[in-house]
Amino acid sequence: MTPLASRHWRTALTAATATVAAALALTACSGSPSSSVTAATASPNQAGSQPAATSPAGTTPASSTPGGTASGGTSAGCGSATGTTVSSASGLRAALKAAVPGSTIVLSAGVYSGHFEGTASGTSADPITLCGPRSAVLDGGAVKSGYTFHLQDADWWRVEGFSIEGGQKGVVTDTSDHVLIDGLYVHDIGDEAIHLRDFSSYDTVSDNVIRDTGQATSFYGEGIYVGSANKNWCRYSGCKPDGSNYDIITGNNIADTTAENIDIKEGTVGGLVSGNHFDGTGMNPSSATSWVNVKGNDWKITDNTGIDSVENGLSDHQVYPGWGLDNTFTDNSLSVDGPGYGVFVQNHRLGVTVACDNQVTGAQKGLSNLDCSSA
Repeated sequence: MTPLASRHWRTALTAATATVAAALALTACSGSPSSSVTAATASPNQAGSQPAATSPAGTTPASSTPGGTASGGTSAGCGSATGTTVSSASGLRAALKAAVPGSTIVLSAGVYSGHFEGTASGTSADPITLCGPRSAVLDGGAVKSGYTFHLQDADWWRVEGFSIEGGQKGVVTDTSDHVLIDGLYVHDIGDEAIHLRDFSSYDTVSDNVIRDTGQATSFYGEGIYVGSANKNWCRYSGCKPDGSNYDIITGNNIADTTAENIDIKEGTVGGLVSGNHFDGTGMNPSSATSWVNVKGNDWKITDNTGIDSVENGLSDHQVYPGWGLDNTFTDNSLSVDGPGYGVFVQNHRLGVTVACDNQVTGAQKGLSNLDCSSA
């Protein structure tokens, strides 16, 4: 890594870590902080059949077969939080419209049909919270249209604990900073499950369980998606690179995505992907070739586990000039069981570091097409 890139990444990680610390210090929807930089751990179902939480690399979580049960993440819904309790779709829309800094919206168990949007901003001291148990389900219906939950120009939110299903996209943030998306169960989505977009920065996506994306379009079936493809910059980010920067993706359990478990787009800078569990089950080889595809700059991919990829475990690509640079892959445990590498890097001139401490098994071509080095 170049000295400039190293400086950039240290600044990014410091800022991102500070964001997590600040988010966890806030009054949460759950009784205790649920965001962490460790992998999700298994806990009994809160409602219905749930996918499994993180299992060690090389083992098969219950989620890899139909009917697997257990919840992912450590969020327990709203815990002892109090606020405006809602029990209907109309009540939820009214509460979202009326939200001000410090508002807490508590979802009762039940199904909330439709598409929902938050447009108010909280503050660092008084975030806006939307929370509920897994048995509270936002159901976006048909998978070919609509965002089931959307934050637009809405900073300092906590979105915690409940379930999201249906809709073309599960959770989308547009121009929304300092958002915590924690402990959700997002499944059966038309395209991607969670998308940070249009300069959504300093956000944290933690301890979520994601399953069965790409139900409408396989190619767009990512689990977590950061930024926008360069061909969409004029659509979403004023023809500028979509600088959704310094975001943290941690502790998530992702499987049965038709495209990448995580897709990090060109235009993004300085994020962290840590402590997640990846599973290539259900991945379409024509839509993705690895669990994680990094195309931004100065990202760190560390301490993740993965099983069963269609080709490579993790990858780095340059799809637009000036991007895909100076990313670091370190201390990941990758049971690839595929024909490619543990970590594939498109070009050795991109300044990418693949550390020798990555543990790779079942990759027919070995650790990486780059020589490994100290991180």
